[in-house]
Amino acid sequence: MPGAKILKTMSSATCNGDEHSLKNWQPQWHIDKLRIGNFVCIGAESIILLGGNNTHRNDWFSNYPFMEHIVDSYQSKGDTVIEDGVWIGMRSMILPGIRLGEGCVIAAGSVVVKDVPPYTIVGGNPAKPIKTRFPENIIKELLKLKIYDLPEQDVEKLQKQLCASDIQALKQAVKQLRTQTPSSKLSN
Repeated sequence: MPGAKILKTMSSATCNGDEHSLKNWQPQWHIDKLRIGNFVCIGAESIILLGGNNTHRNDWFSNYPFMEHIVDSYQSKGDTVIEDGVWIGMRSMILPGIRLGEGCVIAAGSVVVKDVPPYTIVGGNPAKPIKTRFPENIIKELLKLKIYDLPEQDVEKLQKQLCASDIQALKQAVKQLRTQTPSSKLSN
């Protein structure tokens, strides 16, 4: 369902495993999660890495995760968060612990190694900012509107304004929605 309500959370402990392991196995550390917002587009063959490589310590003489020291070697990267309205181009790779800000765009084939600010387009390996989608004042206004905090049916009512670039019309429509009763319809 398009725009299914935020925030879907996944982790290897909650999504995978046989019945015995899920009942009897306890993780040795906090398991990082993947959080995906609403109205997110993820291109084919994109990869979102979680905590699988968090036991290779570059500050140790050996990068090899010896089992006798596996718990000591673990370093959490934190949760990976894909905020609302993000577009991840095909064959992109998102490293663990990254936050993709609202409305940002990841160019196809990019390797994202750092957080991406809202409404910023990044590309390359490693991904670097190419440009912002809008001027800074418009980005601030979009974030202030908190459009994706609205119920899904209200976001759907804003399609006409969201599929345009008139910030004043969008602000007016959001204001009108927020002052109406839930059963009211947004006038066009």
